[in-house]
Amino acid sequence: MTNTQKQAADSGALTLSMTGRHAAGEDPAKREQILDGAKRVFIGKGFDASSMNDVAREAGVSKGTIYVYFQNKEDLFADLIERERTRFALSTRDALENRDRVEDALFHFGMTFCQHMMNDDVICSMRSVIGVIDRMPGLARRFFSSESVNVRSILRDYLDAQQRQGTLSIEDTDIASRQLIDMCSGSYFKLRLFGELKQSPPREELDRVIGSAVRVFMAAYRPTA
Repeated sequence: MTNTQKQAADSGALTLSMTGRHAAGEDPAKREQILDGAKRVFIGKGFDASSMNDVAREAGVSKGTIYVYFQNKEDLFADLIERERTRFALSTRDALENRDRVEDALFHFGMTFCQHMMNDDVICSMRSVIGVIDRMPGLARRFFSSESVNVRSILRDYLDAQQRQGTLSIEDTDIASRQLIDMCSGSYFKLRLFGELKQSPPREELDRVIGSAVRVFMAAYRPTA
């Protein structure tokens, strides 16, 4: 958090404690309400066809209220993508935790990743991101920033921990995390994204592909005697 953000947060907390109400732009519930409305609009219409009026109607707030929280439609869209990315990343962290065997943890990670990335809402969102990436290059930087919580950083941290414990032997955990993610997707994500595959593969097919990916990964990175 920057000094400016911290000062704003402190100011908002002070206002809430003194008046019982949040300062303008500081109500987290209202912010989430706007983001939830924006998500439905962007998924339904796409980024370019959506307007702030659409978001205001869907979220049940005035357009002026939206501008208290977000500078413009691009800012709203970027914050929505970042919120969804963080939520997704944290769900993959949950999939890795409390597993006795590394193979089980990696399998559950892969299943969580694939089921999320191939559902209809995510496919629509990713198409919207691709459509604006030339106009909003900062969005890609925020999405893949090494300083942000993302799926790859979650997996890399897990692999680092296993490396320290001697459970895995990996020279470069960043490369290894990319390899596992690509193998688990089994090219199905690309097929879904570009419309070749209309629905997510059945669970049995994902079991087969992800199980194979984990076996290949463990064969490459299991410590040798």
